[in-house]
Amino acid sequence: MINSTTPKFLGQQTGLPASPDEAVLDYVPNPRAGALFLVRFAAPEFTSLCPVTGQPDFAHLVIDYAPGETIVESKSLKLFLGSFRNHNGFHEDVTVGIGQRLFAEMQPRWLRIGGYWYPRGGIPIDVFWQSGPAPDGLWLPDQGVAPYRGRG
Repeated sequence: MINSTTPKFLGQQTGLPASPDEAVLDYVPNPRAGALFLVRFAAPEFTSLCPVTGQPDFAHLVIDYAPGETIVESKSLKLFLGSFRNHNGFHEDVTVGIGQRLFAEMQPRWLRIGGYWYPRGGIPIDVFWQSGPAPDGLWLPDQGVAPYRGRG
């Protein structure tokens, strides 16, 4: 699902979508199609809602991908991620769902997502998903998020 070369949200006043299902992700042509490189998005203040209690859950998301023919337009990604603020979902569903949607729509060569969730009930939960093995020759830096250590 590739939108035209003009992103829908860029330069426009735009409110958050009411839900992830209503969010539209924009993709634009990869300006370096054919080159193997990694793109990283970090969302250190991601929020969604616990599906049991309705309380907010907080995570640091790191999305890495090797573009194919398109790249995701960053404002549309910010709006998509923001649409989870009122979305009820378990950490596993939210993290994997974001990765799978990006992979299905953008069709990158490779994608991985790390969801580093802050403690709920005293237990931090980290969730990881990737589309498959990384392409040969792709530099994969560490995602840079330290394990949760509390206040120690």
